[in-house]
Amino acid sequence: MAEKTRERIVATALRLFKERGFEATTMRAIAAEAGVSVGNAYYYFSSKEQLIQAYYDRAQDEHEAACRELLAVERSFAGRLGGALRAWVRVSEPYHEFAAKFFKHAAEPSNPLSPFSAESAPARESSIAIYREVVEGSADRMDSELRAELPELLWLLSMGVVLFWVHDTSPGCERTYRLIDRVVPLVDRLVALSNLPGLRGVARDFIDVVRELRG
Repeated sequence: MAEKTRERIVATALRLFKERGFEATTMRAIAAEAGVSVGNAYYYFSSKEQLIQAYYDRAQDEHEAACRELLAVERSFAGRLGGALRAWVRVSEPYHEFAAKFFKHAAEPSNPLSPFSAESAPARESSIAIYREVVEGSADRMDSELRAELPELLWLLSMGVVLFWVHDTSPGCERTYRLIDRVVPLVDRLVALSNLPGLRGVARDFIDVVRELRG
C-alpha cells in the first residue's frame, strides 16, 4: 500500500510538472491530485526536488531493465554501447516533453537536481554501472587503463546524448538515434586504437587529463 501511494505521488508530480512547469507546481497541488493529504505527501517526499530524484531512480531502473537482454547476448563493444544508448532514448520517450521544460533546472551546476550533484549520486552511479557492464562484457581488446576509466567517460558521453535529445524535436527523436549511430562507431574506433602499441601513450595522456579535470 505504501509503495503504491509513493508511486502515485511520483506519477502525479511528473504529470503536473509537465503540464504546469516545475516552479508553478506546489506540493499541495500534487497531494490534491494524488488523492492524499499534504502531510502524507511530505511524509514520502520532503520537497519537489526529492520527487525529481525519485524520477531519476525510476528512469534508471527502466534503463537497466531495457539493457538486460541485449547485454546478455551482445559481445561487441559497439553493439553493447549503441544498444545501451538507444535503450535510454526508448525508455525516456514518455518523459521527453517534461525533460524539455525541466532541463533548465538540471543544467544549473549548483542545483541539487543536476546529474553531477551530490544528491544525484545514487542515480549517477547506477548509470555508470550500466556502462561498466557495457565495457566489462565486451570481447573487444582495449588498453587496460582505458578500460578502467571508460565507464565514467561513456556516462559523460551519454550526458551529451541527453542534452541533444532534450532539444530534439524530430519525429520519434530520430535525429538522436542518428547521432548515436554516427558517434558509436567513432568511439569504437578510438577504443580499438588505444590498444595499439604506438598509441598507448596517447591514451594514457588522455586519461591523465580526464583525471585532472575530475579533481
